[in-house]
Amino acid sequence: MNANSNSFRERGFLLFASVLAGDELSSACTEADRLLAESTERGGSRNGLTRSATLRALALSPALLELASSCIGARCKPVKLTVFDKTPQANWKVPWHQDLTITVRERRDVPGFGPWSIKGGLPHVQPPVEVLERLMALRLHLDPTPAENGALRVLPGSHRLGRLTNDEIDSLVHRHEPVVCPVEEGGVMAMSPLLLHASSPADAPRRRRVLHFEYSSHDLPGGLAWADQSSV
Repeated sequence: MNANSNSFRERGFLLFASVLAGDELSSACTEADRLLAESTERGGSRNGLTRSATLRALALSPALLELASSCIGARCKPVKLTVFDKTPQANWKVPWHQDLTITVRERRDVPGFGPWSIKGGLPHVQPPVEVLERLMALRLHLDPTPAENGALRVLPGSHRLGRLTNDEIDSLVHRHEPVVCPVEEGGVMAMSPLLLHASSPADAPRRRRVLHFEYSSHDLPGGLAWADQSSV
């Protein structure tokens, strides 16, 4: 088990500087802006792996695959991409939460999966905790995100507590000091979906485009399939 894996298991997040730069970063920005311009949703765009060959190739690039693999294992593969775009016009507060839903190709009633919903035309479902424990996000920042521009705040280690109730979240937030996670342009924040995280409205709002790639080290059970999966 490598140092990244040990630290990720312990803390639930890691920060990496200068993962993407130059023409690769410029290309990612252009594709992100295209998807955002086509989106009807406020502040974001879903299903990026199936809608952009450029960003699908980026998800499968050694730079990102090696980061993901160093945290959750060599078998991991990209299964989802969401583009986020905080702007002065969409400068919202994100309360403390865990990311508890996954996106699948079609609904199948598998024990332990539920409740179900539809977002962006695709089925979303809350899976068992063990599925979320094998999942991670790489948040590639296309713009500088210092504390005053809506950087995420996290509670280190909270991902090891499983799925939390609202009362449990409130108790943890009041008892523990959060850590602010500023990320520079081209940097990456790796995080567990079970990690408690939040963000405040930006004090000095500028664009904060983030490519939120999700990777999994396992396939889904019962005939379920990731909706946005790219094969390695």
